[in-house]
Amino acid sequence: MLEVPDSQALTGAALAHIEADEFMPDEERGHAEAAVREDESEALAYLVDPTDLVAEIPGVELAQASWSSEPVEYDPESMEWDIDEEDGDFDEQPDNA
Repeated sequence: MLEVPDSQALTGAALAHIEADEFMPDEERGHAEAAVREDESEALAYLVDPTDLVAEIPGVELAQASWSSEPVEYDPESMEWDIDEEDGDFDEQPDNA
Protein backbone atom coordinates (compact mmCIF):
# COMPACT_ATOMS: atom_id res chain seq x y z
CA MET A 1 0.00 0.00 0.00
CA LEU A 2 1.19 3.48 -0.81
CA GLU A 3 -0.21 6.72 0.55
CA VAL A 4 0.12 9.91 -1.49
CA PRO A 5 -0.36 12.83 0.92
CA ASP A 6 0.83 15.42 -1.62
CA SER A 7 -0.46 14.61 -5.09
CA GLN A 8 0.82 17.92 -6.48
CA ALA A 9 4.37 17.05 -5.44
CA LEU A 10 4.03 13.60 -7.01
CA THR A 11 2.66 15.04 -10.24
CA GLY A 12 5.34 17.74 -10.32
CA ALA A 13 8.12 15.19 -9.85
CA ALA A 14 6.71 13.02 -12.64
CA LEU A 15 6.41 16.01 -15.00
CA ALA A 16 10.02 17.00 -14.24
CA HIS A 17 11.13 13.41 -14.91
CA ILE A 18 9.32 13.40 -18.25
CA GLU A 19 10.77 16.79 -19.18
CA ALA A 20 14.29 15.58 -18.39
CA ASP A 21 13.98 12.45 -20.55
CA GLU A 22 16.02 13.45 -23.59
CA PHE A 23 15.14 10.26 -25.47
CA MET A 24 11.34 10.62 -25.26
CA PRO A 25 9.77 11.72 -28.58
CA ASP A 26 7.73 14.95 -28.39
CA GLU A 27 4.47 13.19 -29.29
CA GLU A 28 4.96 10.66 -26.51
CA ARG A 29 6.00 13.43 -24.11
CA GLY A 30 2.71 15.28 -24.64
CA HIS A 31 0.72 12.10 -24.07
CA ALA A 32 2.76 11.27 -20.94
CA GLU A 33 2.32 14.75 -19.48
CA ALA A 34 -1.45 14.62 -20.03
CA ALA A 35 -1.70 11.17 -18.42
CA VAL A 36 0.36 12.24 -15.41
CA ARG A 37 -1.76 15.35 -14.85
CA GLU A 38 -4.93 13.24 -15.01
CA ASP A 39 -3.97 10.25 -12.85
CA GLU A 40 -1.67 9.87 -9.82
CA SER A 41 -1.01 6.23 -10.69
CA GLU A 42 0.40 7.35 -14.04
CA ALA A 43 2.63 9.83 -12.23
CA LEU A 44 3.91 7.06 -10.00
CA ALA A 45 4.49 4.78 -12.98
CA TYR A 46 6.80 7.37 -14.55
CA LEU A 47 8.86 7.62 -11.36
CA VAL A 48 9.19 3.96 -10.32
CA ASP A 49 11.05 1.55 -12.59
CA PRO A 50 10.15 -2.09 -11.78
CA THR A 51 13.57 -3.18 -13.02
CA ASP A 52 15.22 -1.08 -10.32
CA LEU A 53 13.12 -2.80 -7.66
CA VAL A 54 14.63 -6.23 -8.36
CA ALA A 55 17.95 -5.44 -10.05
CA GLU A 56 20.06 -6.18 -6.96
CA ILE A 57 18.31 -9.42 -5.96
CA PRO A 58 20.57 -12.42 -6.72
CA GLY A 59 19.04 -15.03 -9.00
CA VAL A 60 16.20 -12.78 -10.18
CA GLU A 61 15.71 -11.44 -13.66
CA LEU A 62 12.66 -9.35 -14.49
CA ALA A 63 10.92 -10.83 -17.53
CA GLN A 64 7.84 -8.60 -17.56
CA ALA A 65 6.30 -6.06 -15.22
CA SER A 66 2.88 -4.56 -14.85
CA TRP A 67 0.89 -2.97 -12.07
CA SER A 68 -2.35 -1.31 -11.35
CA SER A 69 -3.61 1.04 -8.71
CA GLU A 70 -6.87 2.41 -7.44
CA PRO A 71 -7.82 4.99 -4.86
CA VAL A 72 -9.13 3.52 -1.60
CA GLU A 73 -10.11 4.85 1.78
CA TYR A 74 -7.60 3.57 4.36
CA ASP A 75 -8.91 2.73 7.82
CA PRO A 76 -6.07 1.41 10.01
CA GLU A 77 -8.62 0.07 12.54
CA SER A 78 -10.39 -2.13 9.99
CA MET A 79 -9.63 -5.88 9.91
CA GLU A 80 -9.52 -5.46 6.14
CA TRP A 81 -6.18 -3.64 6.55
CA ASP A 82 -4.54 -6.07 9.03
CA ILE A 83 -1.16 -6.65 7.38
CA ASP A 84 -0.42 -9.58 9.70
CA GLU A 85 -3.15 -11.69 8.10
CA GLU A 86 -3.21 -13.25 4.64
CA ASP A 87 -5.79 -11.91 2.19
CA GLY A 88 -9.15 -13.04 3.53
CA ASP A 89 -7.59 -15.76 5.71
CA PHE A 90 -8.61 -15.08 9.32
CA ASP A 91 -8.37 -18.61 10.72
CA GLU A 92 -7.56 -18.52 14.42
CA GLN A 93 -5.14 -20.97 15.98
CA PRO A 94 -6.82 -23.39 18.41
CA ASP A 95 -6.21 -22.72 22.12
CA ASN A 96 -4.28 -25.74 23.43
CA ALA A 97 -4.36 -24.63 27.10
